[in-house]
Parts: sequence; structure tokens; C-alpha cells
Amino acid sequence: MADERKHKHHEHLGELGTAGAGAYALHEKHDKKKDPEHAHKHKVEEGIGAAVGLGAGGYALHEHHEKKEDKKEAKEAKKEAKSHEKKPHNLF
Repeated sequence: MADERKHKHHEHLGELGTAGAGAYALHEKHDKKKDPEHAHKHKVEEGIGAAVGLGAGGYALHEHHEKKEDKKEAKEAKKEAKSHEKKPHNLF
């Protein structure tokens, strides 16, 4: 259960990173048009923001799959533990 919460927390952090990097890339795209003298610098920084956003999105997706996998394993462990518990024998 603790692993599920950890993965959920990390998934949300990845989503926030994606949103932040996307906003930064859009800001740099706007600055590129606004400041043509330094357009190349803004274009490079826009690309860096987009790459960071892509990486953070991939991390969020990875954590989402880890969370699902941990949930599935916990469910299987619970099912197996339930099948191994002593059951009363009904003789009548």
C-alpha cells in the first residue's frame, strides 16, 4: 500500500513537471517573437523546455504503470493469503 502511494505521489510530480516545462516552453516561444534580437537563444530554450516536458511526461507514465503493477501484486497477495487461511471443516 505504501508503494502505491509513493508511485501516485511521483506520478503527480511528473505531471506537474510536464505542465511547468510546457508553460516554460510556451513562454520562450512568446519571447522569441517578442525579442527578435535574441530569437535564437529563446528558440533553444523553447526546445529545452519541450524536451524536459517530454521527459517528465514519460516519468509520470512510468510511475502510473508502476502504481498499477503494485496494486495488482497486492491484490494477488491478498487473494493468495486468503486461500491459505484455515477454514473450518463442516462435517454436517
